[in-house]
Amino acid sequence: MKKENEIKIFEDRKLRSVWDAELEKWYFSVIDVIAVLTDQPDYQGARNYWKVLKHRLVKEGNETVTNCNRLKLEAEDGKQRFTDVADTEQLFRLIQSIPSPKAEPFKLWLARVGSERLDEMQDPELSIDRALEQYLKLGYSENWINQRLKSIEIRKELTDEWRKRGHKEGSQFAT
Repeated sequence: MKKENEIKIFEDRKLRSVWDAELEKWYFSVIDVIAVLTDQPDYQGARNYWKVLKHRLVKEGNETVTNCNRLKLEAEDGKQRFTDVADTEQLFRLIQSIPSPKAEPFKLWLARVGSERLDEMQDPELSIDRALEQYLKLGYSENWINQRLKSIEIRKELTDEWRKRGHKEGSQFAT
């Protein structure tokens, strides 16, 4: 598992993170995120907050704590030390559990995204509209977007045909 460490900055505070190239996921130091969201002045305060929050979440039956990994990240003293880390999904779940004005914008955004996703499940055409909107925001031309959507449609037709003929997904014929 190849990992690349990186320091993210949020409101002039460091957030240690590591990219796992094999799993294609970012992992973030839970202590660092808690320190920022709860305005903890030092590592020990954030660590104590995390200890209490972990205990509360376990009592509630929340599995986020159980699923947190421990990875070696560079500590303030320059040494590599194990620390609890969370991937993006776990981190969002933890943020929902932190009563803090700084966490509130994240919570509102998560609620909006969740609501949009539920709407898309009821009306899948909304997903297509959202994809078009996002591609335009990213600066792609309408011609490029139309070609992209057409290639997705063609790939789906091809894999459906393979499936009908007995080829399994993931075989040398599937893409």
